[in-house]
Amino acid sequence: MESPIEGYLARIHREIADLKDGKPYSTIPAMANVNPDNFGICLTTVDGYIYEVGDTRDEFSIQSISKPFTYGLALADLGLEVVDAKVDVEPSGDSFNEISLAEGTGRPANAMINAGALTATSLVKGSGGNTRIKRILNTYSAFAGRQLSIDEEIFASELEHGHRNRALAYLLRSFNIIEDDPTPVIEDYFRQCSVLVNCLDLSLMAATLANSGRNPMTEKQVMDIVPVERVLSVMTTCGMYDDAGSWISTVGMPAKSGVGGGTISVLPGQVGLAVYSPPLDEHGSSVRGMATSQRLSQDMELHFVRAARVGKSAIRSTYDITAAPSGIRRDDEAMDLIRDHGHRARLVELNGDLLFAGTESMVRELSNLPDEVELIILDLRRVDEVADVSLRLLAEVRENLVEEGRELVLIDAEGTLAHAFRDVDRAVPTFDTRTAAVEWCENRLIGTYGSDLDLPSKVDISQCPALGPLSAEDVQKLADRMEDRSYDDGAVIRRIGQSFGGVFFILSGAVTTSVVGPTGDRVKLTTLSAGMTFGELALGSDDRQETTVKASGNVVIKLLTADAISLLESEDERLALELWKALTRDAYTRVDLYLRETAVRIRD
Repeated sequence: MESPIEGYLARIHREIADLKDGKPYSTIPAMANVNPDNFGICLTTVDGYIYEVGDTRDEFSIQSISKPFTYGLALADLGLEVVDAKVDVEPSGDSFNEISLAEGTGRPANAMINAGALTATSLVKGSGGNTRIKRILNTYSAFAGRQLSIDEEIFASELEHGHRNRALAYLLRSFNIIEDDPTPVIEDYFRQCSVLVNCLDLSLMAATLANSGRNPMTEKQVMDIVPVERVLSVMTTCGMYDDAGSWISTVGMPAKSGVGGGTISVLPGQVGLAVYSPPLDEHGSSVRGMATSQRLSQDMELHFVRAARVGKSAIRSTYDITAAPSGIRRDDEAMDLIRDHGHRARLVELNGDLLFAGTESMVRELSNLPDEVELIILDLRRVDEVADVSLRLLAEVRENLVEEGRELVLIDAEGTLAHAFRDVDRAVPTFDTRTAAVEWCENRLIGTYGSDLDLPSKVDISQCPALGPLSAEDVQKLADRMEDRSYDDGAVIRRIGQSFGGVFFILSGAVTTSVVGPTGDRVKLTTLSAGMTFGELALGSDDRQETTVKASGNVVIKLLTADAISLLESEDERLALELWKALTRDAYTRVDLYLRETAVRIRD
């Protein structure tokens, strides 16, 4: 099933592709001959899942997007104090190539403008047999998760036409900000700007920053958190130059643009976004990159004010219903069918906040479920905050499931997602408890795959599964010793602590069993319907009843009392032995179900 996020990205790609404003960068001739219609969007989560649409594999030069990564390398090498002495962290309010130097000291305002970027490049030194540019290139490659390379044609063009940057470097040398011959610094700066990347590379580089310096694909710790923290801080205030205020107000993520057409945005702890489109606005930023980033931030609620929490997966656990049966006692044929087809119903437990990252992990899980899964139960009992984007995406997931003939089921006692399904064509099955939701799915599977399998509302004593191993003659002998009982809806049939009262065979209706939970509330354990039995398990608990049994609707029962069983044991030892063997077999099956049910309840 297509993910709603993939569908959303494809939709906005089509819409924003119609923007024809701006022109590709032409100051460097080698970059001028580019197709202005090129347009790619790539989104990478901090756990390494990638969404991409458009021209995400077309290579282009990284240009100014190189600046935060070189700045981070200098910080990692020398520490904050040394680097701060050479380049400040204040917004300049100027365009990328302005001369924004402190009066008297010549210190650049920040490392995102060209003067500060040249300074940062000068602070990186060769080490371990690697030259400065080799170390810079290796750092970029580690962020991207693949070996990158330099476009020599673009480098030569930069070298020939980069007069302003050459002038800035010599001006910085005059203030001793660049302490040595500026020529090698200028050349390495031009080389770093000429590194070839694609939209996917930039998305992974951004996601590595979002993931505290750890590449989510390679799992390599590329940069420690201290320089990452500083880099993201400066990207927030200075990354978009003289458009930084507007950007942080409308998009709200640390970002960096480049005249090659790339734009990256970082939502720490959650996602890295990259957009590639060559036409630029008056600030030197991609027109479509700006529009895409603003649109995603608004629609997906990615602004840091809204999405400030770390984006951990919202998936607590996922399993099919054979691992967590409802507790409804059924005959052997029904249980066999549920075991054979239970994998078609899957339960997904959610927890925490459904902000963008949590929603993305949920949507990804649902979208990637095997086609054979027909019923999807979402357990929302541990969900706290739910963003509007979650409601929209989940509504789309549900529509996609319905189109494929599948069904979404909710465990949502608080009505957390009621708004999302307010206008749907048919009600979404919603239950207060996991047991009730699983029971509904079991019945649905029985109805679908057991067309000749009846779920009786009324049975004869001979049809009770617990007596299945006995002959018809033995069953009749036992029936002759039983008493008829009937109970109205809500009547308490057995109470906790009562002594063994016999074995109860349900002929029609249903009963529920419950216990008192640790908070004092009553916790429902099972529902028993026609053909099922109860009461015999008290024999394993010092002859004391451990659950309260209550009628759910009108109930008709055959009761083999404790006195009748004692009399049977004295009058017909063979039949008594056969009875206990049958009840033991039935109890074993019930205990197996109970243990699986308990394993799930412990997680609850």
